Amino acid sequence: MPEHVTPEAVEQLIEEVTARYAEQIIAERRAHTDPERLQDLKNKLETCAADRQALQDADHDEVAEIAARYTARLKEFKDQ
Repeated sequence: MPEHVTPEAVEQLIEEVTARYAEQIIAERRAHTDPERLQDLKNKLETCAADRQALQDADHDEVAEIAARYTARLKEFKDQ
């Protein structure tokens, strides 16, 4: 991730991670296997929403921090 990243670019990262969590929630609901995993995924989805909201007032450092977190999460998804 470049040093200067726009809130719009970070919002796109958040949207990608949100979509992955939503897919996992759907799969978990269909499987009916692990209520704790389902709750964990819902919590992660709520965190995505909170981070998206935080971008509204974030300064450059906060935007960069959020970008780093979501870049790492996307990498984790791709490594799975």
